[in-house]
Amino acid sequence: MSKERIILGIDPGTNIMGYGIIKVTGSLPSLVCLGIIELKKYNDHYIKLKKLFDRTIQLIDQYHPDELAIEAPFYGRNVQSMLLLGRAQGVAISAGLNRSIPIFEYAPRKIKLAITGHGNASKEQVAALLQSIFKIDSIPKNLDATDGLAVALCHFYQKNLSQSSNSYKSWNEFIRKNPGRIK
Repeated sequence: MSKERIILGIDPGTNIMGYGIIKVTGSLPSLVCLGIIELKKYNDHYIKLKKLFDRTIQLIDQYHPDELAIEAPFYGRNVQSMLLLGRAQGVAISAGLNRSIPIFEYAPRKIKLAITGHGNASKEQVAALLQSIFKIDSIPKNLDATDGLAVALCHFYQKNLSQSSNSYKSWNEFIRKNPGRIK
């Protein structure tokens, strides 16, 4: 019997937070759900943070993730935007810690690299590859949802690499030992 684990991936934001949840059975990830939490209708930043915390707790209580992976804030020119994004990330992390879930943080470039092989990939490229990997019928209109899913899948790949002590002698051996990574 394969051990299952659930990974919640979060792309934090103060107006829209994207999330994706995957279930890993053995070495195969499968899509549970993906979506967004829209906060644009709230004018008060602190109300947005409370709603973000409450909704993240709801996701955790509903899906019981074993691990929470979150995108680290990127470094931009607008310091005020970075501070707001950092608060949103902190609230999502706090929700995970409130439920005693281990937290893992990944830089945006590392996430794109893990999914597409290119650290400068566009949101559309990431979404298209996720659509292919998980056989999603249609890409969500808001790509923050696929960004959240990308964080979860990046964590799956990183965790599998760190747990694997295997070295491979050929591509054929890699493919044989990792059927879930090849689509």
